[in-house]
Amino acid sequence: MGNIIFLILVLISFVGLYKIFEKAGLPAWKALIPVYNFWLVGTIINRPKWWGLIMIVPGVNLIMYGVYGFHLARAFKKRMNNDLVYASLMPYIYFAYLGFNKDIKYFGVSDIKSESSFIKNWADPIIFAVVAASIIRGFFFEAFTIPTSSLEKSLMVGDFLFVNKVCYGAKVPQTPIAFPFAHHTLPFTESTKSYLEWIKIPYFRLPGYSKPKNGEIIVFNYPDGDTVALGMQNMSYYQLVREIAANIKTEDGGKKSEQIYLDQAWNYVNGPQKPFGGVTGRPVDKREHYVKRCVGIAGDKLEIKDGELYINDKKQDMPEHAQHHYIVATKGSMFGENAQTQSREMVLSNFDLLEEYDIYVTEASKIDSLTRNDTAYYNLNMPADVASKIKQLPGVYSVNKEVEAKGQRDPRIFPHNNSYAWNNDNFGPLVLPSEGMTIKIDTGNICLYEKMLSTYDNGIHQITKSGAQVLYDGKPITSYTFKQGYYWMMGDNRHNSADSRSWGVVPFDHIVGRPVFVWFSMKDPKNNPITGKSILGSLTKNSHDGKFRWDRFMCYVGEDDLVSWKIPVAIFVLMAFGYNFWSKRKEKKNAKK
Repeated sequence: MGNIIFLILVLISFVGLYKIFEKAGLPAWKALIPVYNFWLVGTIINRPKWWGLIMIVPGVNLIMYGVYGFHLARAFKKRMNNDLVYASLMPYIYFAYLGFNKDIKYFGVSDIKSESSFIKNWADPIIFAVVAASIIRGFFFEAFTIPTSSLEKSLMVGDFLFVNKVCYGAKVPQTPIAFPFAHHTLPFTESTKSYLEWIKIPYFRLPGYSKPKNGEIIVFNYPDGDTVALGMQNMSYYQLVREIAANIKTEDGGKKSEQIYLDQAWNYVNGPQKPFGGVTGRPVDKREHYVKRCVGIAGDKLEIKDGELYINDKKQDMPEHAQHHYIVATKGSMFGENAQTQSREMVLSNFDLLEEYDIYVTEASKIDSLTRNDTAYYNLNMPADVASKIKQLPGVYSVNKEVEAKGQRDPRIFPHNNSYAWNNDNFGPLVLPSEGMTIKIDTGNICLYEKMLSTYDNGIHQITKSGAQVLYDGKPITSYTFKQGYYWMMGDNRHNSADSRSWGVVPFDHIVGRPVFVWFSMKDPKNNPITGKSILGSLTKNSHDGKFRWDRFMCYVGEDDLVSWKIPVAIFVLMAFGYNFWSKRKEKKNAKK
């Protein structure tokens, strides 16, 4: 309905432009040609004609409509504040008002004097800074920060980076009416939407110059985030329900079926008290941004055996900085005791030792149930090279990587079905559908592909089971041909990452781009309570001892590691400064002549 209303408003504006062109002495029929009409409006308002080209950019063209309305009002001598506000906020109707009101004449903008200084020096530059930034952010590069440790130590919590949206083809915004530079929530609010769904544009992607490859780090819209509880936005609604169901099952001793526990959890979350706030759905382009490593691409067969990844039956190299949980036995409480911070996070108390080896205090714990006499057991999350160093410390008895046994089902792991006893370390095999691939569907494997068929692949559809049959919108199916490719994302932090093992595949229409440049990086005091605390005190400290990770500043994100660009960036800045200095000096010399 919103799209129809918007189309009607655009048609009204075109009819208004038809009459405006007549008043301004331009061929009226040209006002009916999209984009070209706004190209010609530039001659009426004495502004660059190329502004008209911006009208082809979804979302940004809505801002430009207001810009044109503002300047047309001034050109027709409607310069009172109420007119300018009306023209900027409802330009579609205002175009018709200017065109059809016989008492309103075209004067142009040459007589404007008192307003011109402000418009020229402030309004126009600010507006076009917003327009230019919106175009760059939407279709070329966007700034992101790493909020979670799922890719430690490849991309780290506190990394500020730029993401290349051109590589796979930039996505046209599907909800173009949105607050500038906000993603899904308005600034300074916790749950107010930053976008309107009155107008929705079908999924469309501009051509890119590459396709996702195995091993690439990719930014994408979180598929499981199509539904969220507004009071608990750090996880999906489905994951929240599963976690609560698992807690209810533990408290009850597992006496009932899992479906009963899921129903109880659903009733709790959606009950009258709404402990996690209201539940809302989000369109694809407004779902949370996640960043993971793409370990499986469309068409691959994926399997995890004892923590090792296999793609098409070939064992894959572990990422250089991959982290795992290790069970560490020590003489006495070497790494401290479990403690709770002011923010109610559980940490280990020996901050100094943990930070010396760059182990996050929030990703380490003492296993009290195993501790006996003078021997303490710890679960530490760290890379293999750090584990080797820990093993050499005096007082450390053993260091063993934690691996979940095959056949030990984890209910939090996809596909969340009793028939598949999968866990983080033993998973699959699973075939990732590619565009045009046909896969046999039956009541045994439908749980693997149900979300793809019902939600991701071709709009919303009803998937049910009736006896030995799978019904697709009420009709039996035995196979399905997929409309797009699907990808498998995993974190390098293998035991501390909510990734595809938890919620399944990532459709191609959810993929946003690839991180290309880390320009700034600092530690989170939650993870590094000693070195990550002081800002001023860290200015003279190195990356290990201070808050700022200087070695990660100005770095290109390579295939295997970060590549420093500090010297090229410094040279570029010096050249730009030198050119600016030389240009001003030359202008002064010419002025004296």
